[in-house]
Amino acid sequence: MTEPLPSTATAPALRSGLGFHSTRWTRVCLAKAPSEEGRVALAELCEAYYEPVVAFLRCELRDADGARELAHAFFAQVLRGGTMGAVDPARGRFRSYLLGAVKHFLSHHRMAAHTMKRGAGWSAVDYEGEEMANLVDPAQPSPDAQYDKQWAVTLLSHALDHLREECVGQGNGPFFEMVKPLLMGEGGYGEQSGLAHEAGLSLPAFRMAVQRLKRRFRQRVREEVAGTVGDSAMVDVELQALYRALLDG
Repeated sequence: MTEPLPSTATAPALRSGLGFHSTRWTRVCLAKAPSEEGRVALAELCEAYYEPVVAFLRCELRDADGARELAHAFFAQVLRGGTMGAVDPARGRFRSYLLGAVKHFLSHHRMAAHTMKRGAGWSAVDYEGEEMANLVDPAQPSPDAQYDKQWAVTLLSHALDHLREECVGQGNGPFFEMVKPLLMGEGGYGEQSGLAHEAGLSLPAFRMAVQRLKRRFRQRVREEVAGTVGDSAMVDVELQALYRALLDG
């Protein structure tokens, strides 16, 4: 994305589309008592944001297979319920809730593993100070940073998928695929003349069409973010945080 995201004051009203619920996290927060609507909303969010949890666990465990196995166990526990009692709808951000929950789950997992090893006669080794510092690669992003980076990548991917579905529904699927690199800031400026010719458009008309699609993409990103916060006033704050995570990566 090469253009700044729009502010709340200038962005068009949020709209649902193509199966997207702009208040998914709000629905989850309000469903503290057992409710089918809350369970469905939570399942949607867990499925959609599985990869950031895997990224966090992979960084913590240094084991890709183990990270996915533990992620499955974590989400199974979340979906069984019992973790929503402390959720505050006024402060809710699904990103923060999910990270806090997986840290708590990982801590319990490590404690259980430690207890099992002690029961089997293993001796625990405590790493402190310099010894622990030697185990950590300072060049590697922290688990939290990995989580936020993957969250941003996942969110943009979902927004792009929604935009693709929208364009296909309007009969503009081929044009979307043609200009998708430009939407992500990956295409070169000099490519536009050739793409315009391929699309059968003049260069000014092509640029105008791309700009319209970029604006719609930014709106789709905003809609995706809005589905993960409990208060519309938090959308811009969350957008800025995720955009920083993407740039820092």
